[in-house]
Amino acid sequence: MQQNAASGAGSAVVSLREVHKSFGPLKVLDGVTFDVARGEVLTIIGRSGSGKSTALRCIDRFETIDAGQIEVCGHKVHDPGLDLRALRQDVGIVFQSYNLFPHLTIEENIVLAPSSVKRIPKAQARKEARAVLAQVGLEDKLHHYPEQLSGGQQQRAAIARSLAMRPKVMLFDEVTSALDPELTGEVLKVIEALAQDGMTMVMVTHEMGFARSIADRVVFMHRGKVHESGTATILTAPTTPELAQFIGTGL
Repeated sequence: MQQNAASGAGSAVVSLREVHKSFGPLKVLDGVTFDVARGEVLTIIGRSGSGKSTALRCIDRFETIDAGQIEVCGHKVHDPGLDLRALRQDVGIVFQSYNLFPHLTIEENIVLAPSSVKRIPKAQARKEARAVLAQVGLEDKLHHYPEQLSGGQQQRAAIARSLAMRPKVMLFDEVTSALDPELTGEVLKVIEALAQDGMTMVMVTHEMGFARSIADRVVFMHRGKVHESGTATILTAPTTPELAQFIGTGL
C-alpha cells in the first residue's frame, strides 16, 4: 500500500489526519490522511463503499468523525465546539442530487443563503446571483424554476448557488453520476473553468478521463483507506494491483 500525504501540511487548506468513521459495526474510514493545498484540485476515486463520499461529507461536517483531526480553512472540523455556520461560509458542497428548492426560481435559490446566512442585502445578492449564473452559462435562466431546466442545467445552477457564497473550497460528490454523457460534459466544463480560475477543489468522481485531465493529485481509496495517491500519472501507471484492477474494470 502506498500512502503519500501532500508535503507542507502547514500550507494545506484542507487537512485530514488519521480520520476514522464507523456506521455501527461497519468501519467506513480507517485512518484516512491527506492534504489539499490552496488552488489544488484533488480527485478521490474508488469502488462503491470505499469511503470516498463519506470522507468528503466529513470535510464539511455533514458527518462527524469518531477519531482523528480535520482542519479546513483554519476551522477545526473535529472540534465539538465548531462554528458550523462559519465553516459553511468557507466551504461549498455540491451533491449528485441538485437539492434545489422546486418552489423557488433559480435566482431565489441562489439568493437565499447569501441573504440569510451572510446577511447580504437582497439587491446585492441578486446582482451576485446574476454574476454566478453567467459564470456557469445560465444567465438566461434567472427566473426559471428548477423543473424547467435539464438535469445538467440544474446541476450547474447548484454549482452557482454554492459559488454565490464565495467559498474558499468547493467539494463535489459524484456530481455527474445522474446525468447522461452530453449533460455530463457541460457540467465538467464548468468545473474545469473553476479549476483554471484557481478554486481549491476536492472531487469524488467516477469520470477517470476527467480526473486525469483536471487533477493535480489523485487519491485512490480502498476499504476505507488511502491506498494509493499521487499525481494523475497513477491512473496510467498504478503501483498497486488494487488500483490497476480498479482502472482496468473501467469503474
